[in-house]
Amino acid sequence: MRSASQVRHGAPIFAALGDETRLRLVDKLSTTGPLSIVRLTEGEDMTRQAITKHLAVLADAGLVRGIRRGRERLWELEASPLEVARRYLDRVSQRWDAALARLARHVETDD
Repeated sequence: MRSASQVRHGAPIFAALGDETRLRLVDKLSTTGPLSIVRLTEGEDMTRQAITKHLAVLADAGLVRGIRRGRERLWELEASPLEVARRYLDRVSQRWDAALARLARHVETDD
């Protein structure tokens, strides 16, 4: 069982990932590496300012960080919070698998 502080730590990660635009941004950054706001806005139906606001939410959750390269600011993915989310989902999945196995045993013994 996760402690209350561990759950509080993970909640912002899931909240940040709970938006379609932010998921696309995470996908882009995981596929291509660090990108500028210009590149992140390409193919999106929103302004740079709107994308910047989404990046701020992701940054607050620790999922991305902005880095300076010369005059340009690049955004890059921080993988460690995704690992926290993955471990949490793996644990939930294992519990569901165990519950389903218990149910299957119960149903099979009732025959």
